[in-house]
Amino acid sequence: MDLSLQLHVTALENVEKTAYIFQDQPVTYGQLDAQITRFANGLKSLGVEKGDHVALLLANSPHFIIGLYGALRIGARVIPINPIYTPDEIGYILHNGDVKVVIALDKLLPFFDQLTAKVPNVQHVILCGSSSESEIEETHEKMKSFTSVMHRGTDQYDFPEISEQEVAIILYTSGTTGKPKGAMLTHHNLYRNAKDVADFLHINHTDRVVATLPMFHVFGLTVSLNAPLMNGGIVLVVPKFSPAEVFRLIKEYEATIFVGVPTMYNFLLNIPNVSAEQTKSLRLCISGGSAMPVALLQSFEQKFQVVVSEGYGLSEASPVTCFNPLDRPRKAGSIGTSIANVQNKVVNEFGEEVAAGEVGELIVRGPNVMKGYYNMPEETAHAIRDGWLYTGDLAKMDDEGYFYIVDRKKDLIIVGGFNVYPREVEEVLYRYPDVSEVAVLGIPHPDQGEAVKCFVVVKNQETTKEELIRYCSEHLAKYKVPYDIEFLDELPKNTTGKILRRSLKQQLLNK
Repeated sequence: MDLSLQLHVTALENVEKTAYIFQDQPVTYGQLDAQITRFANGLKSLGVEKGDHVALLLANSPHFIIGLYGALRIGARVIPINPIYTPDEIGYILHNGDVKVVIALDKLLPFFDQLTAKVPNVQHVILCGSSSESEIEETHEKMKSFTSVMHRGTDQYDFPEISEQEVAIILYTSGTTGKPKGAMLTHHNLYRNAKDVADFLHINHTDRVVATLPMFHVFGLTVSLNAPLMNGGIVLVVPKFSPAEVFRLIKEYEATIFVGVPTMYNFLLNIPNVSAEQTKSLRLCISGGSAMPVALLQSFEQKFQVVVSEGYGLSEASPVTCFNPLDRPRKAGSIGTSIANVQNKVVNEFGEEVAAGEVGELIVRGPNVMKGYYNMPEETAHAIRDGWLYTGDLAKMDDEGYFYIVDRKKDLIIVGGFNVYPREVEEVLYRYPDVSEVAVLGIPHPDQGEAVKCFVVVKNQETTKEELIRYCSEHLAKYKVPYDIEFLDELPKNTTGKILRRSLKQQLLNK
């Protein structure tokens, strides 16, 4: 079974039932399935075939849902990309991912004018207009409007047989080298994780899930989109996180589940004049993406009288491996227990499982573990050993099977639930002519959880912090741009010349 086929089966059983609501407009399962079929056939008419790569540069919208499931229906591989990435970042993924077709927001049209020469393999760019779906003028032979592709398609449901072990989605995640790696997730990976999460958290046809997490992010993709759609639930699609809009949707549509990252919970908690009366329909709140402070979790639960279940996952695992269970005590600060069909364990440097309470590396095995990294066999062999995915996260397990993340992957910075790897920021700063040395760390931030802090050595003492931040803004997504830059005469190094980030962290602690 795969996601698109399961949605088709669900639609046949729930033709008149609402599948999602976007900008207060409900769409039934029957309507959604027909739109997906028509768009899939439209892609086929453009020459898109099984195995071709289709990139999605979209925010939460019907376009994303139809584009995702439509491409999967014909056996194409989907590459979701954050639409706020810079042309450099987008261009790298399109080139490295061998993308043939891009489905993008129409406001990104100027980006594609710049990228055309750099990504010649892209044959079609399908532009999505406003919610009114007004026709977009096709000013270039490669440009199509979403509406015109829909009109090309037919209602005939005739699609290739797809093996569950074939790659469905390639999610690009930054690696320690700074170059993004494409985690290849199969149809079985995604379907199984969506179903297992839904079953573990009892997400069913009666649920109405607030989907404000970006659908291009694997957490939002699986938990707030795929999981409810697999079981006949209703998805309340939020284009962009807004506390006021979230509270409105919860109250107006009697939402039963909210899915978010800790920073969202922090914003919701601090909105004045909102009480548990407005959120009384919620039966469950789900948190992931980064560790939620215990104080925030407890304050949110107390104010809104709803349980927050914290979990853990990573792109390479589709993503969920753990969640706090609903039928056992929730332990604040824990990522919970292994979900159905997934094994988590903590091991030492030799891959041997350690005793309860001891710290080691968290490794994972199950039907959710990726096939590997796209065109990166060495990185794949390092990440997956004897069937186990090595997460790089330090963790411990208590004697009741609850896991706790002790520390994040080495040097990883999590800004508002998004991963930022220091090397990626450093590479950009090193390209600035006056920068001779740079080291990047994460520092605490009251709203985003963490922020990017840079230590820089410059050749020209007249170089300013503002200049460097502006330069980074031109080459990095907004959440990766340094929050603060500190100039030093030199950076601490070991005897081999390696910059010692640990010493810089200690300096910050001593201030």
